Formats: sequence, C-alpha cells, structure tokens
Amino acid sequence: QVQLVESGGGLVQAGGSLRLSCAASGGTFSRYTMGWFRQAPGKEREFVAAINYGGATYCADPVKGQFTISRDNAKSTVYLQMNSLKPEDTAIYYCAVRQYIGLSTRARDYDYWGQGTQVTVSS
Repeated sequence: QVQLVESGGGLVQAGGSLRLSCAASGGTFSRYTMGWFRQAPGKEREFVAAINYGGATYCADPVKGQFTISRDNAKSTVYLQMNSLKPEDTAIYYCAVRQYIGLSTRARDYDYWGQGTQVTVSS
C-alpha cells in the first residue's frame, strides 16, 4: 500500500507561481512512475504531467513550457512547478503512483492517489 500526501496548493494571482509537492510512503518510490492530474469544477480529471523512474517526463500540451515535473528519490517526493498561472489552471491537483514502468496519461493506469490539493488562480 502506497500513501501519497500532496501539499503546496493555495490562492495565487494570475501570473504567479506555485510548487506542489507529493510525498510518498509505503513503497519503493524510486521504481515508480509518478503523475499529476487535475480536476476543475464540473470537469473530468485530466492528465497534467508524469515522470518515470529514470527521470523521463511528459507534460500535457496545455501546460508544456509552463509546468515542470521533477522528483527527488532520496526524499520520495515528486514536485510540480507551476509558473505563469492562469485562472483556467484552477483545480484540485492530485498526484498518483503507477507501479509499472512507462509513462502514461491515463488515470486508470495509476494505482494509488493522493487526497488532492486545491489550486486557485485569481484574475
């Protein structure tokens, strides 16, 4: 069983930055693919970014060049650096663990989820 705890969300003005963190416990973090997803009110959960055990990353087109995913295996933590935030980035952000190698953009491919952290961007 893997537990994930997100932090770093909050209220920020448009154009600002936030860094989300997701601390994992209960598993072998360095072997996992980690992903970030988000869900805005009234919308489906959508893929944001993923990073595999070797550090390869993939970001969704809407956030390429704006968001950066990274990981620190020594701390069992994955990060999402979000810059130039826009009101449309407002959502609950979730991190997730995929226990198989290979990046995936599909929520159903992830095995464990955090409780989410709210990000609100004001205009």
